[in-house]
Amino acid sequence: MGRVIPLKLRALGDLARLVGSTMTMGHPSYLIHFAEQGKHVYGVFIVFRDYYRLYGVPMFYYVISEKELPGNYLLYRSDESGEYVEVSKGIKPGYVAVPIVNLREKPQLLDRLEVEAE
Repeated sequence: MGRVIPLKLRALGDLARLVGSTMTMGHPSYLIHFAEQGKHVYGVFIVFRDYYRLYGVPMFYYVISEKELPGNYLLYRSDESGEYVEVSKGIKPGYVAVPIVNLREKPQLLDRLEVEAE
């Protein structure tokens, strides 16, 4: 099985900004969610393309939450007054809506994932 590089982000806003920016460039994206060691992991797989002679390096950007987020979408909006990130059960006009897909268990290719709180 291939090697995935896990990259832990500081906050949910960082994940929203990353996924929101890829979606506004026309790349459909979604977040995956699973429970691990009593915590909740939210993340996205992104391939860093054409890395030297490789076809691409798979990377998993993620955040850890103590509680399950109360919704099916991560909403992101940015304007001159700042950034807005929220979790919702549905979509809202003016926001980039990122679907959250709930997995039954952690994918096997994420065996090196660090879930301890800092």
